[in-house]
Amino acid sequence: MKRNENSVTIPDDVDPGRWMDLARSASADDVRRALDCPMVGEADFAALLSPAAGGVLEELAQRARARTQAHFGRTIALYVPLYLSDYCSGGCTYCGFASDRGQARHRLEPDEILREFEAIAAMGFQEILLLTGERTPKADYPYVRDAVAEAARHFAAVTVEAFPMTTEEYRGLAAAGCVGVTLYQETYDPVPYERLHRWGPKRDYVQRLAAPARVLESGIRFAGLGALLGIADPIFDVLSLYRHALQLRRRFWQSGVSISFPRVCPQEGGYVPPHPVSDRFLAQIIFAFRIAMPDVPLSLSTREQAAFRDGMAGVGISKMSIASRTTVGGYQAHNASPDGQFHVSDDRDVASFCAALEAKGLEPVFKNWDKVFR
Repeated sequence: MKRNENSVTIPDDVDPGRWMDLARSASADDVRRALDCPMVGEADFAALLSPAAGGVLEELAQRARARTQAHFGRTIALYVPLYLSDYCSGGCTYCGFASDRGQARHRLEPDEILREFEAIAAMGFQEILLLTGERTPKADYPYVRDAVAEAARHFAAVTVEAFPMTTEEYRGLAAAGCVGVTLYQETYDPVPYERLHRWGPKRDYVQRLAAPARVLESGIRFAGLGALLGIADPIFDVLSLYRHALQLRRRFWQSGVSISFPRVCPQEGGYVPPHPVSDRFLAQIIFAFRIAMPDVPLSLSTREQAAFRDGMAGVGISKMSIASRTTVGGYQAHNASPDGQFHVSDDRDVASFCAALEAKGLEPVFKNWDKVFR
């Protein structure tokens, strides 16, 4: 661990260090070496994020498309999120679920969860992502574990995006049928991290950073990583995210890592991101990850506009959500809570989205996992 100017610790295995300068000032020759290198290293990845690389974005896209097709074919894996609860103990400045928001709170009871599962399964989905806010008495570990166990009776793949847990709790999720856990660090820069997380357990930067390792130690197959782009310097966060993924892949080589690229969206608190990320730079980030990590699933949610998602499908991105609700419930008619965590930008239904993929020569895949292969 080393300390920054504000005496906040930055773990060495995610600290971008000297790569920050290269990401800002790499030359055209640095970018060419990165594109021609069969095994992309940290210096190459940093160069692919540079303004010089942005000047050859079409070439990056072509390389990313080739590597996506080599490892994933022309398929796009589809999943659906289900928010179980919007109770939250956290004080995240940027989140519509923060505990100081004034809206009424909701959680799905077991009978409601079952009806949501039935409605989602009827849409054709075989992979579901279960979400909650930070840990509260209303939505604690047993509540999540029981929801996973019920979901495993309905879906081929059950994943979770919730509060950090202990290794033993993650083992319990694995035993209940969970195959993946997503946990965004939000920002890897501890200075804005402390400022943005005003209270609650989430203020513990290092405890959250260590959670994906606990996920993989527990026997859960995949850990999903991401940074919430826009809340801090995106170069710092993307380089740190890359180093975090590298470290986990080296340590847990028999397990899997996936990466998502959420940007801050409009939400209840009216938060305005201080470091907005353009469509062009987000595309460059995705292409850089695909070139550097050709076999890692890269995911894009309905936070993004339909046109951008269509453009990224198969050109770096191999996995997407669709028909998403960010309210508690909402797939069964007339039972959704009124307030969502963020605004959904791509509101197409399943049929429309699949038709858009097929028009691009891509195949939507609802199931690419089976319990027999666990």
